[in-house]
Order: sequence, then C-alpha cells, then structure tokens
Amino acid sequence: MYDVSTRKRALALVEQGRSLNSVSKETGISRATIRSWQVSVEPLGRHRASPCPRCDGAPRAPEDSAAYSYLLGLYLGDGCISHLRRGTYFLRIACADAWPGLIDACAAAIQAVRPANKVFRVQRQGCQYVTCYSNHWPCFFPQHGHGKKHDRKIALEPWQQEIVDAHPWEFIRGLVHSDGCRITNWTTRLVLGERKRYEYPRYFFTNLSADITGLFTDTLDKLGVAWKQANRQNISIARKEAVALMDTHVGPKH
Repeated sequence: MYDVSTRKRALALVEQGRSLNSVSKETGISRATIRSWQVSVEPLGRHRASPCPRCDGAPRAPEDSAAYSYLLGLYLGDGCISHLRRGTYFLRIACADAWPGLIDACAAAIQAVRPANKVFRVQRQGCQYVTCYSNHWPCFFPQHGHGKKHDRKIALEPWQQEIVDAHPWEFIRGLVHSDGCRITNWTTRLVLGERKRYEYPRYFFTNLSADITGLFTDTLDKLGVAWKQANRQNISIARKEAVALMDTHVGPKH
C-alpha cells in the first residue's frame, strides 16, 4: 500500500510529461499501479466523474457543445480511444510540439467536455499526447472501433450532426488543427515583359478517410467556403474570399 503523498508525487511526475516507464523507475512503483491511480478518483480526494450526457438518463448533448464540436474534429483527425483491462477508456489526441497553442486548446476542449476528469499531457518525440481517462469516451465518440479510421465507415450520429450544424466553424477548426495547414504559395507572371513573383495563402486538409474528408467538405459547403479536390487525399481552399473566411474563423496553427 502507498500513502496519498506517494501517489500524488507519482502522478505529478506523469503530469509533467514523464512516461510511465521513467516514473516507475524513479519511484519503484509499477506502471500498472500508476496507471490505476490515473483512473481512480477516490484515493486522492478528487471529485467523482461527472455524469455521462449520453447514457445517464435521457440522452442529451454535451454541456459545452462548441468545445465538443472542436474536439470531435481533433478526434477524427489525430485522436484515438484505447481500452484498459479494468473497463476504463482513455482518449488520446496527438499534437505536434511546434504548435503549443493548439496543445492548450486541445486540453481546454477535453476539460470542457469532461470537467471532472483529469487531463494529462504525455511528452513523446516531437509531440505531446493530450490524454484523459473516462469510462464514457465511446459514448461521446461512437466512431470508436477496431482498426484505422480510413479502413472503416465513419459517419456522425444524428445528435453529433446537430452539434456540428450548430457549431460548424469549431468542427472545421478541429479538423484543420489536426490534419490541415495554412501555407503561402507563390507563382510568377509576366507583367510588361518583366517576370514578377506573387504570393498567396491557401489552406490544405489531408486525410486518408474519404468519409472524414466528406464531413469536412460537406461542412464547408454549408458555410459557403469554396474548395477543390487537389488529389484523392487533399482538399485545397485557395480562392481569396474562401481563404478570408478561413482566416477569420480558423487561422493558422500557433
């Protein structure tokens, strides 16, 4: 048995971005034990997990629907849900170290969706996994399943579509923050016999899943954002007025 101070110290090390393996070596506590403390709320005096809006009573939308719409976009792009032997699930969103603002926004969205659950940031080479444990992640994301997303059908449930319709820009922002980018292209033109260089911004969205790409383009259509299929996996947004809309509501990663 370990006392509360020992548990708090081990969990504090994990919250600093340390791997379970390194914390186990430093403290002498097994990884399985540390992992169990991450999902056990009572021993450290934390609040009980908040009720699940999908399976506790009459199904309803998450309380912060805007945050959920953004998180749904992140999940469809760079997220996964894994199952632990004790029946608990953990959501993990991979965020590149190059975009600290994105990491903060991801953590804030997860916390808004499950306010009573602890959000962890686990450092890996070149990225951080923003992680949260909950028994109810499959309730929030019924797209969860075995295998890669592009190898299986991905479709929104009616209640999810209602949220996306109510908060479309948050959904687009989540998808772009996970699998998109804003870049500056350039070209040259002859003007009065002189070749001049012109630069122009554009957005790209890349995903192997035709279903997820379709969710992205369907939402763009509803928002009046012009797009083109650059190739099988890439969606391009380059028209001046479309880029201006994207800059207003999405913007570059930071």
